[in-house]
Amino acid sequence: MAISREEITDWFRELQSNIITALEEQDGSGKFIRDEWERPGGGGGLTCVIENAAVLEKGGVNFSAVHGPLPERISSALQVPPSDFYATGVSIVMHPHNPFVPIIHMNVRYFELSSGLWWFGGGIDLTPHYVNGVEADWFHSKMKEACNHTDESYHDRFSKWADEYFYIKHRRESRGVSGIFFDRLNETSEQKSKEELFSFVQDVGNSFAPVYTKLMEANHEKEFTRANKEFQFFRRSRYAEFNLVYDKGTKFGLDTDGRIESILMSLPPETGWHYDSNWPEGSEESKTISYLQTAHVPS
Repeated sequence: MAISREEITDWFRELQSNIITALEEQDGSGKFIRDEWERPGGGGGLTCVIENAAVLEKGGVNFSAVHGPLPERISSALQVPPSDFYATGVSIVMHPHNPFVPIIHMNVRYFELSSGLWWFGGGIDLTPHYVNGVEADWFHSKMKEACNHTDESYHDRFSKWADEYFYIKHRRESRGVSGIFFDRLNETSEQKSKEELFSFVQDVGNSFAPVYTKLMEANHEKEFTRANKEFQFFRRSRYAEFNLVYDKGTKFGLDTDGRIESILMSLPPETGWHYDSNWPEGSEESKTISYLQTAHVPS
């Protein structure tokens, strides 16, 4: 018998708990507040937020399991007939104090229709305020490890997908150093069983905590200046632009009448939009901008 949505849902709940424990241990002082919520149309979730901790200025590890009639605008966008839906998953965004600790995002999810159609989606991407090539390469190697457990073709395929997805078209630059992104994976698209695809999603989900806690540990004590903070605010503004204009998860949450505070948890606590920002030629800031405008441009 194929794995049930209840088993998938329970594992996502456990993943949320495990990641929160790892982040609290690495931060050393901060604790997540827990906010259970119900969706009027069906289902609900648990939003867990940390603010003004030792390393993490703001972050969220959110679990949700929602269901009900699929809104017409979503069924049209997904090109599926009107039906009931069930969606569950974990979504994470971390915004650190130190500009040398990167922003990170992860989402792993399962979607099911009353017609019997189902799929998995998700991914992890890294958004450094200052691009560190060694750390970026290490991050990608960890994403490749997670992919290779299921299919050695996945990393190339899903990293290209991430390059395309995490691209800020109106800025003509990447949001960060990319990562992996995948959507609508099912037995028809992948020629794999539901159990195999769920195992892949589990590998991706389980890779988050060891990857990000190492990046926290390696960078949170680095000295920084006010100029570094100003650049962090600038980079955060780009992050906010992407999430508000392009992010499919944000749009899905809004279109299904999700809890707005949980949906917009991903936004940074403080940003900086200055008109026509420019950075000195040859500076670390200009090098990062140049990288983002050239390294992951979709083909």
